[in-house]
Amino acid sequence: MAPVNGAAMHGKQKRIGVMTSGGDSQGMNGVVRAVVRMSIHMGCEAYAVYEGYEGLVRGGDLIKQMHWDDVRGFLSRGGTLIGTKRCKEFFERAGRAKAAKNMIERGIDALIICGGDGSLTGADKFRSEWPSLLEELVNTGELKQEQIEPYKHLNICGLVGSIDNDLSGTDATIGCYSSLERICEMVDAVFDTAASHKRGFVIEVMGRNCGWLAMMASIATGADYVFIPEKPPGVGWEDEMCDIVTSHRKWGKRRTIIIISEGAQDTELKKITADQVVEVLTDRLSLDTRKTVLGHIQRGGLPSYYDRWLSTLQGVEAVNAILDATPDKRTPVITVRENKIERSDLQECVELTKSVAEAIKQKDFAKAMRLRDVEFKEYFDSFKLTTSTDNTSLRLPEEKRMRIAIIHVGAPAGGMNPATRAAVAYCLSRGHIPIAIHNGFPGLQRHHDDKPLGSVRVCEWLDVDPWVNEGGSELGTNRGLPSEDMEKTAYCFELYKFDALFLIGGFEAFTAASELRQNRDKYASFKIPLVVLPATVSNNVPGTEYSLGSDTCLNTLIGFCDAIRQSASASRRRVFVVETQGGKSGYLATMAGLSIGALAVYIPEEGINIHMLARDIEFLRESFKHDRGASRAGKIILRNEVASDTYTTQIVADMIKEEARGRFESRSAVPGHYQQGGKPSPMDRIRALRMAIKCMQFLEDTFAGKSQDEIDNNPLNAVVIGVQGSEVVFNPMGGKDGLEATQTDWRLRRPKNEFWRPLKGTVDILSGRPSDTDCCDECGKLLVSSGEMPKSVAASRPITPMPERPYVQNVPSIGDRLTAVVSRT
Repeated sequence: MAPVNGAAMHGKQKRIGVMTSGGDSQGMNGVVRAVVRMSIHMGCEAYAVYEGYEGLVRGGDLIKQMHWDDVRGFLSRGGTLIGTKRCKEFFERAGRAKAAKNMIERGIDALIICGGDGSLTGADKFRSEWPSLLEELVNTGELKQEQIEPYKHLNICGLVGSIDNDLSGTDATIGCYSSLERICEMVDAVFDTAASHKRGFVIEVMGRNCGWLAMMASIATGADYVFIPEKPPGVGWEDEMCDIVTSHRKWGKRRTIIIISEGAQDTELKKITADQVVEVLTDRLSLDTRKTVLGHIQRGGLPSYYDRWLSTLQGVEAVNAILDATPDKRTPVITVRENKIERSDLQECVELTKSVAEAIKQKDFAKAMRLRDVEFKEYFDSFKLTTSTDNTSLRLPEEKRMRIAIIHVGAPAGGMNPATRAAVAYCLSRGHIPIAIHNGFPGLQRHHDDKPLGSVRVCEWLDVDPWVNEGGSELGTNRGLPSEDMEKTAYCFELYKFDALFLIGGFEAFTAASELRQNRDKYASFKIPLVVLPATVSNNVPGTEYSLGSDTCLNTLIGFCDAIRQSASASRRRVFVVETQGGKSGYLATMAGLSIGALAVYIPEEGINIHMLARDIEFLRESFKHDRGASRAGKIILRNEVASDTYTTQIVADMIKEEARGRFESRSAVPGHYQQGGKPSPMDRIRALRMAIKCMQFLEDTFAGKSQDEIDNNPLNAVVIGVQGSEVVFNPMGGKDGLEATQTDWRLRRPKNEFWRPLKGTVDILSGRPSDTDCCDECGKLLVSSGEMPKSVAASRPITPMPERPYVQNVPSIGDRLTAVVSRT
């Protein structure tokens, strides 16, 4: 694929600088990689500014042109490989003048900065002063007028790198979920020793001015109490905390976990320390309590899947924003809302963030919670609900209370158990009766009345509280459907008087809800509201862009691929073909490919053909030919498990090995059901709580106290909760415009319009993978004619141009050779 001339409109080749500033965060390296490669792809030159603003001021070797292969291996590395350093000199005008001179001398008039709000504010000020700085440099004789003429305007774009997630206007900042993962790993590890000795642990996390890490860690680990600066406890907080801990101990809970933000304080702004909390628990409750301060371990380690995804897509969008920029446009910052990457106004976001700090200072904590965002308050309220399920003041009148059945359907997925726990917590706090159906619909049909313990059981809080970090499905799950015995299913619904059914699962859960909905005319007991919460590693449920379990699976998969790549890189000459799950949806393979920098991704939506393989093998040859033993040279190809019936994972690996002719090796690797296992990721845990509680609220607000006929006539009587773009929505399944009729490919078991498909092109762009037009149709060789060549090769490797249609006498085409390999296999 030839580079896109995105800078042609500027009359010169645009040079884009990228730098990291402020505190380091996991994912910063992903930003640098994406900016460098996307800039090259768009026909620009990329420069890295080392050591943050210090490098911009000092110049010299600290501003370096970056080529395609310079950022190889960046995606999986923690911290920032181009460094970050505080620079007092930049905060003086003379320092900014030096920075401007260094940029002009290198022809750089666009800068992408990844850092905190302070770093981004400094960059915006730099942009506003740019014209006057250039004029000053000309007047002092340091630059000539003709030197500055092409660079009259400075374009800036910001990306927020912060583990605290402290910028208002975005759901997440680069590094926050990796940091949350470190915290959850530590707290999960404490669980066992705490329960063994019936101890309490007070765990201090980062967050001087923002309680996001503390609050999300509390949700993800089922903490008993949390201290955050935006919603501090009142004077006398000791009594409230001790009452909650005592209540939980009376239920039979053996461990106590308190999470405190380093910026914790009470409503009078009096500092609350971890030592104070330990002292209160020890003195008042005689509870053996220990303190753990996690410190900078929260900044370390590899970036999570989400931070790789976020940093890559935001880096790509930042380059596009720079190329779209005009002098009259305000400085953008790249943000994210749910699953949607957006451009926001940098100064608006910074001012909003400062307003939070001011509201806290003024003791207006309600305003501080609102200014964070709506979700922040939702999460806090949901957490408080899970710690006070015995609070009778929240319960509804008898006539509004419902018997809500909860069932898991399909393959296990991380997040099923936390979602069930959250639903049960909400039901108990509101007076509803949560009823667990064990082992799916087959369990209901065959074992509902087994003695001494049937498959239909009322849930108690202590039954589900430990599920907060448990993977798999504690209720038991399988692919069985109501249609296996519809009559018995209807009988059980009537026998146990279900008022609503909450289905947690994948495409089978969607199918089960569809079967129940379509049989309401035959069985009156099915005239109850049905809500599907998608939970599947394949993320193939219509009506949503996110399913519980997909983040957990992708974290597991990229961990596997990182280890595999290490092996491949150690030999300097090895390719691994890794098989992913996902059924007939290529979501997993594509997202994993984006997050590990896969050389190629094969998905069912595109299939695999001989020409595709020929092109990729030729690209591998060129890559290894020019690597010459370079480090981090291992290659990974991802193949969805059903991408092709003919070209299996092993066959693809064998074909590559055959065509390598000893220049490099090929291996296959199949992680299989390993992708489904392990503890749920923090994102799956906190989203499970939020989505499950939204489902319970939807059932309560829409259907509590309604008759069967009223329910049957409501178009929202069977829905899927889903993330679509920047919103969480309830999509109706039935009707002519419902999900079943308009958005479901029943044969292929996936949505008709898959939101992630355009990202497949981004994977290919950032890997440098050539397209059809880059290769000869007959022999598969890379074409280098008329100045066109694959962007990665063009950016980093000299290649001798070939004729328009190269012809090699008496040598079989690569397509013929590959066909022969398939036949032998």
